[in-house]
Amino acid sequence: MLTIDLRGNLAVITGASGMLGRVIARTFADCGADLVLHYYHNKDEADMLAGELRRKTGRRVMTVQGDLTSAEDVARMKDEITAKIGVPDILVHNAVIQYERKSVLEQPLADFESQFGSCVMQTVHMTKAFVPDMIARGNGGRIVVINSECASLAEPDFGAYVAGKRGLDGLVRVLAKELGPHKITVNQVAPGWTITENDRRDHTESQPEYEKTVPLGRRGTDEEIAQMCAFLASPLASFTTGAYIPVSGGRVMPAI
Repeated sequence: MLTIDLRGNLAVITGASGMLGRVIARTFADCGADLVLHYYHNKDEADMLAGELRRKTGRRVMTVQGDLTSAEDVARMKDEITAKIGVPDILVHNAVIQYERKSVLEQPLADFESQFGSCVMQTVHMTKAFVPDMIARGNGGRIVVINSECASLAEPDFGAYVAGKRGLDGLVRVLAKELGPHKITVNQVAPGWTITENDRRDHTESQPEYEKTVPLGRRGTDEEIAQMCAFLASPLASFTTGAYIPVSGGRVMPAI
């Protein structure tokens, strides 16, 4: 029987205190990974999650604060992580800056810059900081990046977000080719409009107009996104790299 086994691996999850990030963290811990939980503002949530995972799974878990759009902050994070818990095997780039969506004509220029920073430059900074140690160790590694169905659909009022995510897509494909010789895979998970803890609390899981556009007829869950991330981080995905994998119920179907 196949299982997703991440035992013996250390994973850094950015945006781990957020709605999707905390579910990714729980899933990876259940699969046996030790964890670094990154946060920017939400220290209390990150600390609570770390305590929960230590109690329930017995895994090694630490938290780290940082601005992922700053090369200096990410370098400082890297030094703190390697000194306290070791060299990561897995990087999960999940964090993103939230903003009010408007048409391109109305969107402030700062929002385009922030989306480029949190989508593209996050991955650039994390790669430059952590990948050299992965290469030097010689055991390969995994990078899993959260993209979005929006990158493919390019719908109105998502201009800044789509621009950032499509730039991220190109960067990931380049990295997959550059890091492949070092046995480091780089893949993207592209969720649709995902059910999170907020939806369950507010009873907003069902969105009929959106669900009409989904071949499977429903919204996906945060657990389903996290499970795909865990698969890509595992030995089961050892020959998969450079992939953009929608987890959107068939709403996005990349063509060949």
